[in-house]
Amino acid sequence: MSTDAREEWHDWRERRRAAISGPYGPLALAGTHWLADHPDGRIAGLPGHWTAGDDAVVLRAGPDDGLTVDNKPAAGEIRLGPDADPASTRVTSGERHLLVLRRDGDWAVRDFDPQSKARRSFAGIDVYEHDERWVRPGLFRPYAQGRTIQVRNADGQRRGLGLAGELAFTLEGDEHTLQVAVEGDGSLWAVLADATSGTDSYRFRFLRPPAPAADGTVTVDLNRILLPPCAFADHFLCPFPPPGNTLSVALRAGERNPTVR
Repeated sequence: MSTDAREEWHDWRERRRAAISGPYGPLALAGTHWLADHPDGRIAGLPGHWTAGDDAVVLRAGPDDGLTVDNKPAAGEIRLGPDADPASTRVTSGERHLLVLRRDGDWAVRDFDPQSKARRSFAGIDVYEHDERWVRPGLFRPYAQGRTIQVRNADGQRRGLGLAGELAFTLEGDEHTLQVAVEGDGSLWAVLADATSGTDSYRFRFLRPPAPAADGTVTVDLNRILLPPCAFADHFLCPFPPPGNTLSVALRAGERNPTVR
């Protein structure tokens, strides 16, 4: 591995660790509360009164609740849409950020707490050593029309997973393909498992290659395989790999498991 590649690898690992361990990173997620499970609007451990409407969550709060909305004390009835980022939610309770989430038409409130047990016990991420043989030329082959399939999620429920095409690459002369989604910036996203999953590495992982070139070519750096958010906190809804995305090869590359104190 060249010096530049080694430095880039270590920089990537440090950026990744900082993102995971930040005050409102995945480790801070202390709960996901589906409002359908709380028809009276009360969520244990969270102040305020939360109800789901057709197009918004309605929060009713008063001075005794200690909530702020848009950095002002919450008072009366406030309509809330989905939040984009746990670091910049509209609703806060002290240092806790309360994120409004909508998934498949259902509303939830996520509680991000910098003092979460998972964040306090986090010691790092166990990662396979970088190996240049895991950097492979790939080819993205888009479907004629996008498709949505139902896959099981980490909470046991089945939800839709949008897929836009397949990503092909070779390892030791054999072609492997993964069904992938295309993100808003054009980059690709695959949920995959392999022969190490559940033994040498977490039960499934993510791969996020950059946006392909106009001809579909793209570099597939398997050294950048990521742990899903649910590897760090139990309250995420990560999708399991779709059919065909469990590879027979052992991908001893990328992130393996979180480590704790």
